[in-house]
Amino acid sequence: MLRWLMGGGREPQGLAEKSPLQTIGEEQTQNPYTELLVLKAHHDIVRFLVQLDDYRFASAGDDGIVVVWNAQTGEKLLELNGHTQKITAIITFPSLEACEEKNQLILTASADKTVIVWDCDTGRQVQKVSCFQSTVKCLTVLQRLDVWLSGGNDLCVWNRKLDLLCKTSHLSDTGISALIEIPKNCVVAAVGKELIIFKLVAPTEGSLEWNILEVKRLLDHQDNILSLVNVNDLSFVSGSHVGELIIWDILDWTMQACERNFWTQLDTQQEIKLYQNPNDISIHHFTWDEENVFAAVGRGLYVYNLQTRRVIACQKTAHDSSVLHIARLPNRQLISCSEDGSVRIWELREKRQLTAEPVPTGFFNMWGFGRVNKQASQPSKKQQEDATSFSLELIGDLIGHSSSVEMFLYFEDHGLVTCSADHLIILWKNGERESGLRSLKLFQKLEENGDLYLTV
Repeated sequence: MLRWLMGGGREPQGLAEKSPLQTIGEEQTQNPYTELLVLKAHHDIVRFLVQLDDYRFASAGDDGIVVVWNAQTGEKLLELNGHTQKITAIITFPSLEACEEKNQLILTASADKTVIVWDCDTGRQVQKVSCFQSTVKCLTVLQRLDVWLSGGNDLCVWNRKLDLLCKTSHLSDTGISALIEIPKNCVVAAVGKELIIFKLVAPTEGSLEWNILEVKRLLDHQDNILSLVNVNDLSFVSGSHVGELIIWDILDWTMQACERNFWTQLDTQQEIKLYQNPNDISIHHFTWDEENVFAAVGRGLYVYNLQTRRVIACQKTAHDSSVLHIARLPNRQLISCSEDGSVRIWELREKRQLTAEPVPTGFFNMWGFGRVNKQASQPSKKQQEDATSFSLELIGDLIGHSSSVEMFLYFEDHGLVTCSADHLIILWKNGERESGLRSLKLFQKLEENGDLYLTV
């Protein structure tokens, strides 16, 4: 049973006023994370975690340092110092299979307008790029082409040696907030309210130079785009500050689904009043599996089924503050973290019959593209009976941080890692598994010392 361990017993903001619908009992029988390790190395907000391999991860944040950790033991392996201001993006750059050097690189961008490439095995600073005119807000690697892209007020393409291959002209003062790779050597950049499709042109026999071409602008969002991810080989999805969620065709970039009236689809006047603030309906993050897209919408969680093209489950008040990060776990489970300092585990369960809380019918309106119509908003009783209904059930509530939990990483063998504005990293461990490992080590030690005798 997890208890409040950090912050001198002080509860995170909003913890004392949780909705009873999302409160879990003292006995969290389905929550495996009953042990924790607190990792201290940062002295400011820790915003980023990135997995390096099966047993290592790196953390970074507003103090400008990068720390490499052992995910099993919590041991601090390396501390990388080189930035003078907060880190704004971090990614890994794996080596190519054909490359003789198998060292994996870490790329970090900072508000000091630099990008540094690190060797994550030695901690050595491989190279530093200081020619940026603005802060780089996002990084992405196109491993097939063995290049990486930086997004700020312009979009730059670099090779592994940090040679600038090509760049766009000044795009926007707001800068690029997100980048994803799509087929045909294209990328999608979120720039304010717009999605811009760029095509990378690699050198050919006729031209020895790289080039990057703007091929299309998608202007359907009405507010700044906060989240952008690939869903599968067919679609990518974007979400905005005012709750607009659009699913796009990944090949022809046409709109597959859209919702612009999320806050008008709530059930009661009380909820409508609660969600009038745009911050309460901002879409901060997505995750997905083969069947569903999971969306963090304000304080809630929504599950959209790709096959049936409708929302199949939701928790409108999954947390007491905005949900910042979500990730899918095995066995139809989902983890979410929030500004309220909590980390919660959910399970997607099939319900035999509909409950009193219906899913908003306007959400992901595939046919009306976000325009609510009477027929769509009032489905027939026959349609409701035929539809399979699901629910998100709270099965674990991890209380350890005293401030906003920014994101987390899931290791199948080593547990869950969370980072927070309280400057801490917590490594949550499967208590049953750890107990078994300790028992095994004890027996091995006894056997080595000759203290263990087997009787027949």
